[in-house]
Amino acid sequence: MDDPRATGMDGRLVLEKVEHDYGDTTPRNLDPTDSEDPVEKNAQTHPPPPPDGGYGWVVVACGFWICAMTWGVNAGYAIYLGYYLNHSVFPGATRLEYAFVGGLSISQALMVAPLATFLSRKYGFRQTMILGVCLEAGAMIAASFANRIWHLFLTQGILFGWGLGLTFTSSIGIPSQWFLKRRSITNGIVSAGSGVGGIIWALATNSMIETISLAWAYRITAICLFVVNIVASLFMRDRNKHVNPNQRAFDVSLLLRPEFLLLLAWSCFSLLGYIVLLYSLSDFSISKGLSTQQASIVTAVLSVGMTVGRPLVGYFSDSVGRINMAGIVTLVTGLTCFIIWIPAKTYGVCVFFALVNGAICGSFWSCVSPLTAEVVGLGNLPSALSLVWLSVVIPCTFAEAIAFALRRGTGPNSYIIVQVFTGVMFIVASVCLLFLRGLQIEKEQAAQKGRRLSLASTFRHMFSIKKV
Repeated sequence: MDDPRATGMDGRLVLEKVEHDYGDTTPRNLDPTDSEDPVEKNAQTHPPPPPDGGYGWVVVACGFWICAMTWGVNAGYAIYLGYYLNHSVFPGATRLEYAFVGGLSISQALMVAPLATFLSRKYGFRQTMILGVCLEAGAMIAASFANRIWHLFLTQGILFGWGLGLTFTSSIGIPSQWFLKRRSITNGIVSAGSGVGGIIWALATNSMIETISLAWAYRITAICLFVVNIVASLFMRDRNKHVNPNQRAFDVSLLLRPEFLLLLAWSCFSLLGYIVLLYSLSDFSISKGLSTQQASIVTAVLSVGMTVGRPLVGYFSDSVGRINMAGIVTLVTGLTCFIIWIPAKTYGVCVFFALVNGAICGSFWSCVSPLTAEVVGLGNLPSALSLVWLSVVIPCTFAEAIAFALRRGTGPNSYIIVQVFTGVMFIVASVCLLFLRGLQIEKEQAAQKGRRLSLASTFRHMFSIKKV
């Protein structure tokens, strides 16, 4: 079907879209038989710029709490995992099976992204979010009655993941529609909600399991996430009528763009490292001789770091450059795994590592939306994000399972190979952004000078001093 944004009502070509930072278009081929004033038509085809404030701050607040009650709740599985590994809850369940539950919830959330995009286009983002919230809450209630490991696969793994994906995917791109100059900082604030949620649920889950029961920990979590997410979905508001985004679930033409492929590679390697770190830190702390209470505090401090670090990453992204900042923090995350995490043997060092690494390890979530908009334009953001989410399904599914396969024994040094693997994944991800940086600068300069892209110039620009 012809894109209504590219053709007139009679099917004649009206304009050729050229993507800009906030998704506007520049007329290139006005119909010469059209008597309408080209200047007036030009004004009509340009959407108004984002307001950079106003009701956008309400949207940011809604996005913040959605992250807290989706990804924050999901991060709480690290506490459940630590409990399962040290108690015989499900007869015959293996450590590897428990690891798959956490990875499954994330991969399923990302796998339903195209469906969320389709439902948002057909029925509206709010209806899609509410459906997702109901699935999330229902999954946690159902998990409270689980007595076999496969029950946990279906509930906390698949069903919760579907709900998380519908809720998160249908709302993640909306804050970017309200901001241009402050886009990175606002996305950092939104993604910091995951850190706040992680703090809340790391401490609350451990406390609820110890004081009331495992089952009621699930049920209380379900009630809280249902109430908060429903309220947030009611106050969320998009600007689709102004931005007119491309909401096709799959725009495969994006896969022909090398800069987008580099973005996908960064996403895959970043999440391989991130998920291993997120779910392994609690059990790693226990392997060093710490108590379950101390391990839950280490996990909570990781979330404290996320809460503080993600807005800062977003703030400096706007001034330093989005690709520059994402590349720097991804590299530093990998280095801290070698410099701090591997030598960590005491409670204090574990807490220090969690705080430092937490501030930067989840930069993917605060950077992915503005970075994708930078690469493909805001008009293609929904479709591009769907492809990003789909590309990381397999890495997310198997990341923690890989970590458990790499673990050797149960002693203090059992996680050494896991730690090396995590650091390498982040460093490789940073190299992908280094190539993306050079390519983006080369494309810009080639367009200005009217020449073809040069591979030699691309390599040279990788290390040039430029905001990008």
